[in-house]
Amino acid sequence: MRLHRHRLTVSCRGRGCYPITSQVRDWLATTDVEQGMLNLFVQHTSCSLMIQENADPDVLRDMERFLARLVRDGDPDYRHSAEGPDDMPAHIRMALTQVSLTIPVEHGRMALGTWQGIYLYEHRLEPMRRRVLLQVMGV
Repeated sequence: MRLHRHRLTVSCRGRGCYPITSQVRDWLATTDVEQGMLNLFVQHTSCSLMIQENADPDVLRDMERFLARLVRDGDPDYRHSAEGPDDMPAHIRMALTQVSLTIPVEHGRMALGTWQGIYLYEHRLEPMRRRVLLQVMGV
């Protein structure tokens, strides 16, 4: 078994989905793992990771519209607003999505489906730099 680690930094311009599939794929190609498991973990509490449709951008827009209705910015019921009206909603959005993904590696490549892509989903309105830890274990 071999273990490889990498830290990916994603610069976000504000709320939205940022594709990271190619960066993860490029890093995975530098490892010698043919069969194994890849784990991605985002080190923040106001953004998340997701695997989603990568062909039709309307899917990502619809996802954002849904979460915007479900978790409204500036809701007066939220007590936590230390960093602004999008602070607590960002934490709730993260809790409803995921901070970690596990993807099988087959023949040295991620075993993603044809229309699947990996995204960092930024939940804050302001620009942010986010860290995603990548770890692959296998043979």
